Amino acid sequence: MFYRAIGIMSGSSLDGLDICFTEFDEIGGKWNYEIKASACMPFSDEWVEKLQSAIHLDARSYMRLHTAFGQYIGQQVNTFIETNSLQHRVQLIASHGHTTFHEPQYKMTGQIGDGAAIAAMTGINVVSDLRAMDVALGGQGAPIVPIGERLLLGGHKYFLNLGGIANISANLPDSYVAFDVCPANRVLNMLVKEMGHDYDDEGAIAESGSVNEVLLNELNALDFYQAAYPKSLANDFGTDTVYPMIAKAGLSIPDALRTQVAHMVAQIKNAVLQIDQQFPSNGAPATMLVCGGGALNTFVINQLSAALEPLAITVVVPDKTLIEFKEALIMSLIGVLRWREENNVLHSVTGASRSSIGGAVWIGQQA
Repeated sequence: MFYRAIGIMSGSSLDGLDICFTEFDEIGGKWNYEIKASACMPFSDEWVEKLQSAIHLDARSYMRLHTAFGQYIGQQVNTFIETNSLQHRVQLIASHGHTTFHEPQYKMTGQIGDGAAIAAMTGINVVSDLRAMDVALGGQGAPIVPIGERLLLGGHKYFLNLGGIANISANLPDSYVAFDVCPANRVLNMLVKEMGHDYDDEGAIAESGSVNEVLLNELNALDFYQAAYPKSLANDFGTDTVYPMIAKAGLSIPDALRTQVAHMVAQIKNAVLQIDQQFPSNGAPATMLVCGGGALNTFVINQLSAALEPLAITVVVPDKTLIEFKEALIMSLIGVLRWREENNVLHSVTGASRSSIGGAVWIGQQA
């Protein structure tokens, strides 16, 4: 079977709307893909502010924003289609939306960006609310990308996504586990913004700083890191817990960045050790594919490579398109699997009572 789908991701780093148009070919359960067009549509300062403050709105204002963001996504998709001459070629849109509230302990997760509005704006069928079914089944609703890693990106034992939040997946002989690790780019970007930068280019500013061991120990002692997986993080763990702890320490920005990088690397290594404790590798060599914006941070990658080398793990950074659009790519696959009525969220990853077919379908095309 052949599918042409757009995947859309609005990550916690708030750098923009990732849009990826992919052609999929499935034969006998084996999937192949080719990314035909991709773009990051930067958010205006106004939209960054709206998305950041969404959790503080009253119910009516929140729902209005939910609708307005869906209309905005639809407009951006239409622009993307026009720019890339994709008229009449897109069969399906899968939109992750932007996570606001995420409280799986109450079987609740919220992503704004109304799927009905996207379908109405584009005239294309849409799959949205990709995490809700898993959470309703008692799962963490995260991470959901492992299904795409397993079907599209085989060959690596570990997969690491360095976005606003870092999450890790492990492709094991008889199991597949994944979980959120720690806040990542969102906190780094918040720190470097104080110097007037949107991000720390290749980690040069962090590299110039020094680790504050006292702060590092305090960060690593947070309760979340002591909990067993499956587990997931809301955006506010980075913005309302980790960032204030770093700010309170009163460090220079280079030292703050350097300490946060050390914190990230330490927690990623601990995640690998936690997995290895349950599924011993016995020192067998392995590779870790790293994607997300943080894969472009040379200093972070070098620090991570050095930390994982004693564990016989080699860090692999793929081409820039996959680095930047892996999540949008996998969202489109998740949408296709939903359309096929096949499981697209793995309970071995999220801790749900069973794997599930997640996503609400909105028919945008006319009958």
